[in-house]
Amino acid sequence: MKNYHKPYGIYEKYLKRPIDILCSFMVILLFWWAYIIIAILVRIKIGKPVLFAQERPGKDEKIFKLYKFRTMTEKKDKKGNLLPDMQRLTKFGMFLRKSSLDELPEIFNIIRGDMSLIGPRPLLVKYLPLYNKRQRRRHEVRPGISGYAQAHGRNAMSWEERFEMDLYYVEHITFWGDIKIIIDTILSVIKREGIDSPETKAVTMEEFKGTERDRA
Repeated sequence: MKNYHKPYGIYEKYLKRPIDILCSFMVILLFWWAYIIIAILVRIKIGKPVLFAQERPGKDEKIFKLYKFRTMTEKKDKKGNLLPDMQRLTKFGMFLRKSSLDELPEIFNIIRGDMSLIGPRPLLVKYLPLYNKRQRRRHEVRPGISGYAQAHGRNAMSWEERFEMDLYYVEHITFWGDIKIIIDTILSVIKREGIDSPETKAVTMEEFKGTERDRA
Protein backbone atom coordinates (compact mmCIF):
# COMPACT_ATOMS: atom_id res chain seq x y z
CA MET A 1 0.00 0.00 0.00
CA LYS A 2 1.56 3.31 -1.08
CA ASN A 3 1.44 5.88 1.70
CA TYR A 4 0.16 9.36 0.80
CA HIS A 5 -0.03 10.52 4.41
CA LYS A 6 0.87 14.14 5.15
CA PRO A 7 4.13 14.82 7.04
CA TYR A 8 3.81 13.78 10.68
CA GLY A 9 3.28 16.55 13.24
CA ILE A 10 4.92 16.52 16.66
CA TYR A 11 1.77 15.19 18.35
CA GLU A 12 1.20 12.43 15.83
CA LYS A 13 4.87 11.39 15.63
CA TYR A 14 5.96 11.59 19.26
CA LEU A 15 2.99 11.98 21.63
CA LYS A 16 -0.08 10.17 20.30
CA ARG A 17 1.20 6.64 20.92
CA PRO A 18 2.51 7.29 24.49
CA ILE A 19 -0.78 9.03 25.36
CA ASP A 20 -2.71 6.03 23.98
CA ILE A 21 -0.72 3.64 26.19
CA LEU A 22 -1.01 5.81 29.30
CA CYS A 23 -4.76 6.29 28.88
CA SER A 24 -5.27 2.57 28.21
CA PHE A 25 -3.56 1.55 31.44
CA MET A 26 -5.57 4.18 33.32
CA VAL A 27 -8.83 2.73 31.92
CA ILE A 28 -7.82 -0.77 33.01
CA LEU A 29 -6.78 0.40 36.50
CA LEU A 30 -9.96 2.42 37.01
CA PHE A 31 -12.48 0.09 35.41
CA TRP A 32 -11.09 -3.43 35.94
CA TRP A 33 -14.24 -4.20 37.91
CA ALA A 34 -16.41 -3.33 34.89
CA TYR A 35 -14.50 -5.84 32.76
CA ILE A 36 -15.18 -8.56 35.33
CA ILE A 37 -18.88 -7.73 35.72
CA ILE A 38 -19.50 -7.54 31.96
CA ALA A 39 -17.57 -10.76 31.34
CA ILE A 40 -19.70 -12.59 33.93
CA LEU A 41 -22.94 -11.22 32.48
CA VAL A 42 -21.92 -12.13 28.92
CA ARG A 43 -21.11 -15.67 30.07
CA ILE A 44 -24.51 -15.99 31.79
CA LYS A 45 -26.74 -14.24 29.24
CA ILE A 46 -25.02 -15.07 25.94
CA GLY A 47 -22.63 -17.95 26.55
CA LYS A 48 -19.00 -18.65 25.88
CA PRO A 49 -16.56 -17.59 24.73
CA VAL A 50 -16.96 -14.24 26.46
CA LEU A 51 -14.79 -12.44 23.92
CA PHE A 52 -15.43 -12.10 20.20
CA ALA A 53 -12.29 -12.03 18.06
CA GLN A 54 -12.18 -11.10 14.38
CA GLU A 55 -9.44 -10.20 11.94
CA ARG A 56 -9.41 -6.55 10.87
CA PRO A 57 -7.02 -4.45 8.76
CA GLY A 58 -4.97 -1.89 10.67
CA LYS A 59 -2.31 0.64 9.77
CA ASP A 60 -0.86 -0.01 6.30
CA GLU A 61 -3.55 -2.72 5.94
CA LYS A 62 -1.71 -5.02 8.36
CA ILE A 63 -4.16 -7.64 9.64
CA PHE A 64 -4.68 -7.99 13.40
CA LYS A 65 -7.22 -9.64 15.72
CA LEU A 66 -9.72 -7.22 17.22
CA TYR A 67 -11.33 -8.19 20.53
CA LYS A 68 -14.79 -7.25 21.80
CA PHE A 69 -17.26 -8.59 24.32
CA ARG A 70 -19.69 -10.93 22.58
CA THR A 71 -23.11 -9.51 21.78
CA MET A 72 -24.59 -12.32 19.67
CA THR A 73 -25.37 -15.98 20.20
CA GLU A 74 -24.24 -18.81 17.94
CA LYS A 75 -27.79 -19.79 16.91
CA LYS A 76 -27.98 -21.63 13.60
CA ASP A 77 -30.70 -22.69 11.20
CA LYS A 78 -31.62 -26.31 10.42
CA LYS A 79 -28.83 -26.48 7.83
CA GLY A 80 -26.21 -25.45 10.37
CA ASN A 81 -25.76 -21.91 9.05
CA LEU A 82 -25.58 -18.96 11.43
CA LEU A 83 -28.79 -16.96 11.60
CA PRO A 84 -28.72 -13.27 10.50
CA ASP A 85 -27.05 -10.88 12.94
CA MET A 86 -30.27 -9.28 14.17
CA GLN A 87 -31.70 -12.69 15.05
CA ARG A 88 -28.63 -13.55 17.10
CA LEU A 89 -28.25 -10.16 18.78
CA THR A 90 -29.61 -10.42 22.33
CA LYS A 91 -31.20 -7.63 24.38
CA PHE A 92 -28.12 -7.55 26.59
CA GLY A 93 -25.92 -7.57 23.52
CA MET A 94 -27.86 -4.63 22.08
CA PHE A 95 -27.35 -2.75 25.34
CA LEU A 96 -23.60 -3.40 25.14
CA ARG A 97 -23.49 -2.11 21.57
CA LYS A 98 -25.59 0.98 22.16
CA SER A 99 -23.50 1.87 25.21
CA SER A 100 -20.25 0.91 23.40
CA LEU A 101 -19.31 -1.26 26.40
CA ASP A 102 -18.71 -4.18 24.03
CA GLU A 103 -15.62 -2.32 22.80
CA LEU A 104 -13.83 -2.19 26.17
CA PRO A 105 -11.52 -5.14 25.30
CA GLU A 106 -10.13 -3.08 22.41
CA ILE A 107 -8.08 -1.27 25.06
CA PHE A 108 -5.76 -4.28 24.92
CA ASN A 109 -5.49 -3.85 21.13
CA ILE A 110 -4.23 -0.32 21.84
CA ILE A 111 -1.59 -1.58 24.27
CA ARG A 112 -0.45 -4.13 21.68
CA GLY A 113 -0.06 -1.38 19.09
CA ASP A 114 -2.85 -2.55 16.78
CA MET A 115 -5.08 0.45 17.48
CA SER A 116 -5.28 3.97 18.84
CA LEU A 117 -7.86 5.65 21.05
CA ILE A 118 -8.89 7.83 18.10
CA GLY A 119 -8.73 6.91 14.42
CA PRO A 120 -10.85 5.44 11.61
CA ARG A 121 -12.79 2.41 12.83
CA PRO A 122 -11.25 -0.91 11.69
CA LEU A 123 -13.67 -2.53 9.24
CA LEU A 124 -13.87 -6.01 7.74
CA VAL A 125 -10.97 -7.57 5.85
CA LYS A 126 -13.30 -8.46 2.98
CA TYR A 127 -13.83 -4.74 2.28
CA LEU A 128 -10.18 -4.16 1.34
CA PRO A 129 -10.61 -4.98 -2.39
CA LEU A 130 -13.71 -2.74 -2.55
CA TYR A 131 -12.06 0.54 -1.58
CA ASN A 132 -11.11 3.08 -4.20
CA LYS A 133 -7.71 4.81 -3.97
CA ARG A 134 -8.99 7.63 -1.80
CA GLN A 135 -10.84 5.37 0.62
CA ARG A 136 -7.77 3.18 1.13
CA ARG A 137 -6.00 6.16 2.68
CA ARG A 138 -7.94 5.50 5.89
CA HIS A 139 -5.29 2.83 6.55
CA GLU A 140 -2.44 5.33 6.68
CA VAL A 141 -2.97 5.65 10.44
CA ARG A 142 -3.83 3.25 13.26
CA PRO A 143 -7.56 2.52 13.53
CA GLY A 144 -9.32 3.77 16.64
CA ILE A 145 -11.88 2.73 19.22
CA SER A 146 -13.67 5.91 18.18
CA GLY A 147 -13.13 8.34 15.35
CA TYR A 148 -14.33 11.49 13.68
CA ALA A 149 -17.16 9.60 11.94
CA GLN A 150 -18.28 7.87 15.16
CA ALA A 151 -18.42 11.22 16.95
CA HIS A 152 -20.55 12.71 14.19
CA GLY A 153 -23.19 10.16 13.34
CA ARG A 154 -21.87 6.64 13.94
CA ASN A 155 -24.11 4.35 11.85
CA ALA A 156 -26.58 7.05 10.78
CA MET A 157 -24.76 8.00 7.59
CA SER A 158 -23.76 6.47 4.28
CA TRP A 159 -20.49 4.62 3.78
CA GLU A 160 -19.21 7.40 1.55
CA GLU A 161 -19.90 10.01 4.24
CA ARG A 162 -18.10 7.89 6.83
CA PHE A 163 -15.07 7.45 4.59
CA GLU A 164 -14.87 11.19 3.89
CA MET A 165 -14.86 11.84 7.63
CA ASP A 166 -12.16 9.20 8.09
CA LEU A 167 -10.01 10.91 5.48
CA TYR A 168 -10.62 14.33 7.02
CA TYR A 169 -9.23 12.91 10.25
CA VAL A 170 -6.21 11.38 8.53
CA GLU A 171 -5.36 14.80 7.13
CA HIS A 172 -6.09 16.78 10.33
CA ILE A 173 -4.69 14.85 13.31
CA THR A 174 -4.15 17.13 16.31
CA PHE A 175 -4.14 16.71 20.10
CA TRP A 176 -7.10 19.03 20.61
CA GLY A 177 -8.89 17.42 17.71
CA ASP A 178 -8.60 14.03 19.43
CA ILE A 179 -9.82 15.51 22.72
CA LYS A 180 -12.87 16.98 20.96
CA ILE A 181 -13.63 13.63 19.30
CA ILE A 182 -13.48 11.88 22.69
CA ILE A 183 -15.89 14.42 24.21
CA ASP A 184 -18.24 14.28 21.19
CA THR A 185 -18.18 10.46 21.29
CA ILE A 186 -19.16 10.41 24.97
CA LEU A 187 -21.99 12.87 24.31
CA SER A 188 -23.13 10.82 21.31
CA VAL A 189 -23.29 7.65 23.43
CA ILE A 190 -25.14 9.43 26.25
CA LYS A 191 -27.66 10.95 23.82
CA ARG A 192 -27.78 7.65 21.89
CA GLU A 193 -27.37 9.52 18.62
CA GLY A 194 -26.44 7.89 15.31
CA ILE A 195 -26.81 4.34 16.59
CA ASP A 196 -29.16 3.00 13.95
CA SER A 197 -28.19 2.49 10.32
CA PRO A 198 -30.28 4.64 7.94
CA GLU A 199 -30.79 1.61 5.69
CA THR A 200 -31.41 -1.23 8.14
CA LYS A 201 -32.71 0.83 11.10
CA ALA A 202 -30.57 -1.49 13.24
CA VAL A 203 -27.48 -1.10 15.41
CA THR A 204 -25.46 -2.89 12.75
CA MET A 205 -24.33 -1.03 9.63
CA GLU A 206 -25.40 -2.44 6.27
CA GLU A 207 -22.68 -4.25 4.33
CA PHE A 208 -20.33 -2.14 2.23
CA LYS A 209 -20.73 -3.02 -1.45
CA GLY A 210 -18.03 -0.79 -2.88
CA THR A 211 -18.10 2.58 -4.62
CA GLU A 212 -16.37 4.34 -7.50
CA ARG A 213 -13.07 2.49 -7.91
CA ASP A 214 -11.20 5.15 -9.89
CA ARG A 215 -11.74 8.07 -7.54
CA ALA A 216 -8.39 9.53 -6.43
